Amino acid sequence: MGLPNASEDLSSEMEVDAFRRLFPLRYFERHLAESIRPDARSLSRARNTTISMGAVASADGSALAKIGSTTMLAAIKMEVMTPSLESPDEGCVSIDFHMPPICSPLVRPGRPAEAAPVVAKQLSDTISSSGMINLKELSLVGGKAAWMVYLDIYCLDADGALFDAALLSAVAAFSNLQIPTVSLDDGKIVMLPEEQKEENSEKEPVNKEKRKLTLGGIPFSLTCILHKNYILADPTSEEESIMETLVTVVLDSSNQLVSLYKPGGAVLAYTSAVQDCIALTRQRVKELHQILEEAISGMEID
Repeated sequence: MGLPNASEDLSSEMEVDAFRRLFPLRYFERHLAESIRPDARSLSRARNTTISMGAVASADGSALAKIGSTTMLAAIKMEVMTPSLESPDEGCVSIDFHMPPICSPLVRPGRPAEAAPVVAKQLSDTISSSGMINLKELSLVGGKAAWMVYLDIYCLDADGALFDAALLSAVAAFSNLQIPTVSLDDGKIVMLPEEQKEENSEKEPVNKEKRKLTLGGIPFSLTCILHKNYILADPTSEEESIMETLVTVVLDSSNQLVSLYKPGGAVLAYTSAVQDCIALTRQRVKELHQILEEAISGMEID
């Protein structure tokens, strides 16, 4: 008795899937008219977000961040460098963003992803302009030695809002960062493995023990889609491909505006729409700050 109903349900699902593939914009607009999205989220709701600290044991700081299916792995390595003549009392931060072919069927082997350098530049500009990192804190010996911080972010799954997830992973990795122990030996800075710290105690200490980096205004972001009169928070890759007008708002943990990024698109960003995006970002910042604090607390307990 149940077979006809099962067959009808399967047929109905196939028809919906076919309609979604053939007329994706109409499919989404039918949902938007009901103030809901195909994944059952409301228009203003972001996807579930998690942070795992210390994801890479060999790194000086690392984190795995997930927003929905979008997954980013951030890892930091520290090296001693000679500071520039222009900034003798400052260290330096270098950021690379990687999109291997495994992250999306749109990324082909042997071809760099077009989005990678764009996201890398956004990350560099955001971290610099937010004041999160005090470069003077990376100085070891004025004019002679400072820290070079290499931050590498690997996109493991590119399902929309890449910058938001990449920035979250970067912030979490810096929160997890332990600055290595170093000593001064015959005028040279020497990095010391933990197990050799006692053996090399006769050397002049520069960093007596591993220490955390003091972070300033921590930036968080939210990307929204503008489509007609609708605003969709935290879009998936499918939503981004169908409705191309994106606005990314970056606020720090004090709700100060760090940047606003709109890379073109068919819909104009009117003042009211921008204000709505900023309001949604303020709510998102509260969520992300709490998620980050819980991840840090969990790491300390472990």
